[in-house]
Amino acid sequence: MNNTYRAQVVTPAEWEAARLRLLAKEQDLTRAREALAAQRRRMPWLKVDQEYSFDGPNGAARLLDLFEGRRHLLLYRAFFEPGVDGWPDHACVGCSLMADQVAHLAHLHARDTTLAFASRAPQPDIERMKALMGWAMPWYTITDSFDADFGVAEWYGTNAFIRDGDNIYRTYFINDREHEPMGATLGSLDFTALGRQEDWEDSPDGYPQVPRYSWLKRHDEYGPTGRAAHPATTESADHAHHD
Repeated sequence: MNNTYRAQVVTPAEWEAARLRLLAKEQDLTRAREALAAQRRRMPWLKVDQEYSFDGPNGAARLLDLFEGRRHLLLYRAFFEPGVDGWPDHACVGCSLMADQVAHLAHLHARDTTLAFASRAPQPDIERMKALMGWAMPWYTITDSFDADFGVAEWYGTNAFIRDGDNIYRTYFINDREHEPMGATLGSLDFTALGRQEDWEDSPDGYPQVPRYSWLKRHDEYGPTGRAAHPATTESADHAHHD
């Protein structure tokens, strides 16, 4: 160990007292994060009127198709394309870190949420890189002005969307340091319009909620579709969006 710094060595009782003092601050931080997430669930919605186009592993896809039938879409703009460090073998270092820390997608699917990546690279390059790195998330090719229109032409970020039938709304956007909780299941859900959908959350009246963790299963126990049983409508939350 480097001898330039050495922490104070204390008795077990002193250590526990110090831990409890710090734990109180940890709990304050948790409550602050919960309050911020509650404000996200009250954000106005912005209707997406343009029909954006992507290439995917199954051919041409609309933004609506990226939901895969679910209610939420978290779409991360990763930098993997000519001119980016690592091309053509790898995405940028930071985007690769993001991809590495994405949790098993079945847990997000159980909360009616799809997480997908998008880049400018052609599909053959994306599929080759995903196989090399062992990544399983859907990854699309941007073919139009989506990245410029949604603030991710020059810097990474995640756009959160919700759909009501075939209507799509942008509900939130994060990048830079605020993006660090993304990837973990619960942290990712906190950025969606409906949140974790648990009954302890401070959400507007009418939002879907179940008892805490009652939806949670092992990732191989959710069933074959991974889709929610309820229809993808948001009539109970109509007050939240602005057309």
